[in-house]
Formats: sequence, C-alpha cells, structure tokens
Amino acid sequence: MLIGLSIRDVVLIESLDLAIGEGLTALTGETGAGKSIILDALGLATGARADAGLVRRGATGHASATAIFALPADHPAFAYLDEKGLDYGRDEDLVLRRQLSPDGRSRAFVNDQATSVGVLKDLGGLLLEVHGQHETVGLLDPKTHRGLLDAFGSVSISAVASAWSGWRAAREKAEGLRDLAGRAAAETEELTLRLSELDRLDPREGEETSLAEERALLSSAEKAIIDIASAQDCLGGDFSGKLAQAYRALERARERALQAGAPAEGSAMTRLQAACEAVDRALVEAQEASAAIDAVAESFEFEPDRLEKAEERLFALRGMARKLNVLVEDLPAKRAEFATRLQAIETSEEALKAADHEAAEAREAYLYAAEALSAERRAAGDALAKAVEAELAPLKLEKARFRVAVEALPEDRAGPTGLDRVAFEISTNPGAPFGPMEAIASGGELARFALALKAALAARGGGPQPLMIFDEVDQGVGGAVADAVGLRLKRLADGSNGYGAQVLVVTHSAQVAARGDAHWRISKSGDDTSTRTKVEPLTPAQREEEIARMLSGAEVTEAARAAARALMV
Repeated sequence: MLIGLSIRDVVLIESLDLAIGEGLTALTGETGAGKSIILDALGLATGARADAGLVRRGATGHASATAIFALPADHPAFAYLDEKGLDYGRDEDLVLRRQLSPDGRSRAFVNDQATSVGVLKDLGGLLLEVHGQHETVGLLDPKTHRGLLDAFGSVSISAVASAWSGWRAAREKAEGLRDLAGRAAAETEELTLRLSELDRLDPREGEETSLAEERALLSSAEKAIIDIASAQDCLGGDFSGKLAQAYRALERARERALQAGAPAEGSAMTRLQAACEAVDRALVEAQEASAAIDAVAESFEFEPDRLEKAEERLFALRGMARKLNVLVEDLPAKRAEFATRLQAIETSEEALKAADHEAAEAREAYLYAAEALSAERRAAGDALAKAVEAELAPLKLEKARFRVAVEALPEDRAGPTGLDRVAFEISTNPGAPFGPMEAIASGGELARFALALKAALAARGGGPQPLMIFDEVDQGVGGAVADAVGLRLKRLADGSNGYGAQVLVVTHSAQVAARGDAHWRISKSGDDTSTRTKVEPLTPAQREEEIARMLSGAEVTEAARAAARALMV
C-alpha cells in the first residue's frame, strides 16, 4: 500500500507531502488545475519515462518524487530486492525516490541505495497499475494475462510443471548419451590404448611409497657391502697367517730359552709367555671377527639387479602419471575409470535406446498434462469473458465484446506453465474483429475496459492487490454510467468480496467522487510571474461543497448541495 508521496519542484508543485490511506481516494479539480501532476510524480518515483519538462520552471535544483510503500512480509517486491542485492527490512517501509535534473538526467534510489531507473520500473510494476486515457500499465500487459487467467480460474500448473521437469531431465539424459555415442569412436581408441598401458603397468595402491623406501634401502645396502668386503680383505688369510706365524715364532723362542737354562720364573720368560698369550688371543679374536664379518656379508646378500629393477619400476609409474596428468597414487583409480568409461561406451547404444524411450514417455506425459491445462484455461477463459461482458453494459460498453484467446504454442516453446499463449482481446462494435485491447479501444473505452476486467478478476479474490490508478475513467459518461463506474471503483477498494485494494481515481464525475473514502481537491493559483498547484485533503463538509460544485458549475446552489449529500449517503 502507498502510504506517502513527497513531491519537490515537479511542474507546478514546489513542495507537497501527501499521506495516503486505504480504500478509494478521489482527486478532483478544475480542468488544467494539475491533477495529472500527482500521477506524473508517482510515475517518476516508480520508474516511468520522464523528461526535463517535469522540472518546475524557476527551480534552483532538481525535481524529485518519493513514494513510500508499506508492504506485507510476503510481497514479491522483497524477492526482487533480494535478486538485485538491495538491503531492506521486512518490517520497514519501502522507499522509492527519483531525482530529475533540468538537463533530463535522473538518479534512482531504493531505501536510499543508489540503483537504476530500470529497478524502479520493475518495482513499480509489482506495486501499482495505471489505467488512463493515454496509457495502461500492468493489467493489460499481455505478459500478465496467463497468470491473471490462472488466478481467476484457480488453475493449478503443478502437474504440468512436474511433467515438464521429468521431460527435461529425460531429454538431458538422452542428449548426454547421444553426445557420448558421437564421441565414442575416437574416445574408445584413446581409452583402449591408455587402459592397455595401465593394465601392463598394473599400478597398485601405495606402490610408489614402498618402492621409494626399497630404493633408498637398496642403495645404502650396496655401499655397506663394499665396506664389508674391504673389512673381509683386511682380516683375510694374510692377517691371520701372520698372527699364526708370530705365535709359532714366539713359541720356538720360549722353548729355546728353556733349553738354554733360562729360569722359567725369570722376568724374560714371564714376558715371553705373556707375549705368546697375547698373540694367541689376538689370533682367536681375529678369527672371530672375520667370522662375524662373513656373517654380516651373508645377511646383506640380494639380487644383483634388484636396485635397478626397483628404480625402473618407480620411473615407469611416474612417467605414466605425468602422461595422464595425475599423481602416481591416482593411477589405480584412473585405470578403473577408463575401464568404466569403456564399458559405458560399449553399452551406450542400449542405454541410449532406453533413454530415448524414457524421454518419449515423459514427452507424452507432459503433452497430456499440458492439454488438460489448456482445457482448464479455455473453460476459465469462457467464464472470465462472461464475467467481463456482464460488467460492460453498465459502463456504456454494451456493444463491445470480450474474449480470452488461448492459443497453442509450438512444442519448442514448451515450459513449466504449459503450451498456451493467453491474450485478452476485444471487439468494440458488432461485426468488428477482435484484437488487443490497447490497439482497438479509445482512451476512455480502454480505461473502462480495464475497470470491467479488474472488477471481474477481483471478484474471484486472488490475494493482495496492487495500488490501482484510474485517470479519468469516467470521461464522456455521466448519470447512471458514471454511478456504475463509481460503484465498481468502490467495490475494488472496499474488499467486500474478499478482495480489497487501494485505488486512486482522477475524476470529473460527482457520482465517482462521492464514492471516495478520501477526497483531494487540486487547485491552481498564481500571479503574472508564477503559478502553483495546491492539493487539499477535504473534510466531509468540504467534500460536500466540492461535489456540489461538480454538479452545478461555478455557482453552487442549495439544490446542488442537497444532491451532493444524496450522492454521499
């Protein structure tokens, strides 16, 4: 709901702040007083086209218009703000503002965040409808007709949307398999080659780590064996033989000394004995050391080319990993992947046939659901046409006809909402062809057609209504027709049939103005140098006087006042 409109330096309005309430608000005044300026300012704030002519002559800065809306938390405008990344609070008012410079350039803001005029226009499309002499925005846009018809007829698209999702998924699956089959020949050759290489290589989990460890161990062991062999050479036969010769020589020397009569307990003999014993121990230790070294050498024995084989295996694994641009540890998984892909290619023909069959069945299910939906829409269209035509005669459009055209779309335009193009069409005279409303109806007829259509649609409910603006919808009619216009505007605004909306109407008809819940009078004043437009919210007494003026003209009579009171009852 629009709750406030602030206008600065727009045409004849220097400064104006309006608080706007619920229900039907009537805007009246003499011709040329500037009633349309209010709508121009609202259009400026909601992204309508604007030019420098809207800037008030003599203004020192730019023109600006600010529209403030109070919206329920589930209003679609909030989803749009999310999409555009604009900040807002669901418990706060939505403020749309636009500034227009004398050179025609403009700036747009949403909740004081700079944005584009296109964003304001999109939001405006969600927040209000305009029906007037020169333009109709919102309700008569053909893009909205299908949704309006579905809401009127309580038509559900869920079955079609579900069937569409199934058909789309089946088609994508079949197309994927068909693409795979198209690439199968070249891919099969490549996969077969790579798989055969991996099969010959036969990579195993964790093999790189174990080979690296083995290579390090074997490399160290080879060097150790060389050192052990050197030790064996040092403690070989010559060394032990020399120790044995030394021992025998010392033994002969001891025996000769004893034969020569050397005392057995003398110091020389004692030392000679000690030397023999020491050499004997050295001989025994040398023999034990040599045996230990031989044992060590035996424990280090391995295949002569074992290191070379380990290195060749490791290099082969790493070379294959580089070729496939993967890690060595991923080679077993790559081998399994290639095998799976080859198997899939080999079975793709059968899979493609099955997928095509599945897609064909999904298509038939979708077309069946779409046809059922089309039938529902045609029935709803007939009901809507009858409801609209029932509203036309009281609005002096009794010769006009209305229909809902439900036309089948080609299959390549199928979607989750079905296969229908829905358009509201009219014929203004008997025998005249049907066509788009905005192309056939005159300005006054167009606004009344919009009113009739809105009244018929709203009679079925359909949730919160946008702000509706009717600009001189009563032009060229009076009496009972004007009263019928006012009655329908009042019904739109008061929620009597479960629907309710905020409605602004610019009118010259007393019958329409008398139906208003609020009444603004627009007047113009000025001198030789400047002119100003003023907007006054009227009290009940002032409303009576204004409606009497609209009935009688320049001189307000008591009879006119009495008639005004009668209309306002």
